[in-house]
Amino acid sequence: MNKNPNLKVIVTDLDGTLLNADHIIASYTQTIFQELHQQGYIIIVATGRHHLDAMQLTNALGIPLYLVTSNGARIHGPNQELLYTFDISSGAVQELLTLDIDPSITTVLFKEEFWYTNKENQKLNSFQKEMHYPYEIVDYPTLTDLSAIKILFVDEDHDKLLQLDNQIKALPNSAFETSFSLPICLEIMDKRVDKSYAIAKILEMENSSFTETICFGDGFNDERMLLQAHKGLIMKNAQQTLKDKLNHLEIIGTNIEEAVAKYLETEVLCKVEKG
Repeated sequence: MNKNPNLKVIVTDLDGTLLNADHIIASYTQTIFQELHQQGYIIIVATGRHHLDAMQLTNALGIPLYLVTSNGARIHGPNQELLYTFDISSGAVQELLTLDIDPSITTVLFKEEFWYTNKENQKLNSFQKEMHYPYEIVDYPTLTDLSAIKILFVDEDHDKLLQLDNQIKALPNSAFETSFSLPICLEIMDKRVDKSYAIAKILEMENSSFTETICFGDGFNDERMLLQAHKGLIMKNAQQTLKDKLNHLEIIGTNIEEAVAKYLETEVLCKVEKG
């Protein structure tokens, strides 16, 4: 049973945090999270991935957990039941796509059962070991319903994405929040939702608060939850600009080393046992 009264909730990102180099949850990490569940901790996985994709990955943990996906636009409960949903309107997306977007950039719209993209992108496809969340190549100007859970721009040239990011931020009365989950991934959400907003909803349901959470992340879409947590921890492989900005937070090892599980074993589970 959890004997640490100041810590009740474990929150973790997926890509670059809980997932290893093969984009899966390794066996040691699975074992640690199963023990955390047995000890009574509430587990929240918060990711930019779509829920169909994320569920296939988190099922490997073999425990009930809360799943925050698409950077807060969906919340699923311990039985994978849908608890919260929020979409970006078709009109807002249409306005965004009228910007001068470099044609080399891959533009992705997250829909409920599939995702739209303007082109094939092998790098993007590699994040799914199995295609549980399929895509469809489309010509955006021909579509009438552009409503989306999330928008994603992908390009190996970070400067191109920075220029696009500046364009989006310059929109008058913009409805969008932007963040770089990776230097090659610019994520677009509605300003009214993000990971921390969704996590706060879960914490309220569990009669808890951020003062009882420990959070792990590596991207700018993790920034708010890392700042709000009782203990926010940044991965060594995180973007340097994020580490510089949050330089008061502790940096642990890399996702390849399963640093999240190692930290939780030594700093949470072992301390509980000794206590």
